[in-house]
Amino acid sequence: MFSSQKQKSNVILSIYQDIRSVFRLIDIALLTGETSFQPLNKKLNYYVRTGKLNNPRKGIYTKTVYNAQELACSIFSPSYISLEYVLQKAGLVFQYDTKITSVSYLRRDIEITGQTYSFRKIKAEILVNTLGILRQENNVNIATPERAFLDILYLDANYYIDNLNPLNKESVNSLLPLYKSKALSLRVKRLLQNA
Repeated sequence: MFSSQKQKSNVILSIYQDIRSVFRLIDIALLTGETSFQPLNKKLNYYVRTGKLNNPRKGIYTKTVYNAQELACSIFSPSYISLEYVLQKAGLVFQYDTKITSVSYLRRDIEITGQTYSFRKIKAEILVNTLGILRQENNVNIATPERAFLDILYLDANYYIDNLNPLNKESVNSLLPLYKSKALSLRVKRLLQNA
């Protein structure tokens, strides 16, 4: 048997050998070389029924243990993790929240197995610009603290930041033109001067 035929016949092996833990149907088709979605879908449904895979949302499959950040980036596309989640991890805000916050083309709050995923809508030209977004091997797209800082102030003019010290001011200033907002530029300038 050729290696591509082996992969086709053992979908679950291909999935568990991959670095990713969250997959869409198209990802699995590309991974296994499967060209027909209907038989692949039947196999995946069998693996879900037998507990080898999870199906937390229509069209999304996960290993039994998966990365919640990876799932956040797979629910809606395009999207990237940002806002309070990144600011909290970077030490800019001190309020603890378990939500994973992202920006996308729509606004939604979704709960999957006890984890809340919160999406905020942002303009398309900002969303698709990759400046200040780190893309990891497992398809996690996450904003730098500077990009998350600008995202939150763009979406909520009155948002309070506890600690501005971790920010790289040069990076903030280089990302500001992306938002094309004079009001945001003035707000950021005022905040950074007082820091």
